[in-house]
Amino acid sequence: MTNTKATLVRAGALAGFMAALLWGSASYAADPVNIRIGNFAFAPETITVAAGTKVQWVNEDDAPHVVIGIDKDTPIRSAALDTDDKYVVVLDRPGTYKYFCSLHPHMVGVVIVK
Repeated sequence: MTNTKATLVRAGALAGFMAALLWGSASYAADPVNIRIGNFAFAPETITVAAGTKVQWVNEDDAPHVVIGIDKDTPIRSAALDTDDKYVVVLDRPGTYKYFCSLHPHMVGVVIVK
């Protein structure tokens, strides 16, 4: 391979990598939208975000909580969150995602993805 061809191959590979980095994962690099868990409630109870947004639940209660989506095939499914624990999910598909705390079913919330 000549130097010119090798340079073009490297430049093309670099351009492809940069495009994937910039367009393929830009929304994943952004700071998450936080939902606080406190006083046995989600705050805010309803939020609207763009597709590809990181949504993060932060447990500020002294009790554990488990965040579970209600709908079939939901991506929202945390492990038990102790005080100060966080759970993050990226919501890629537009829709309405209802969720609750499986330990305290009166705790409910909604994430609307546009």
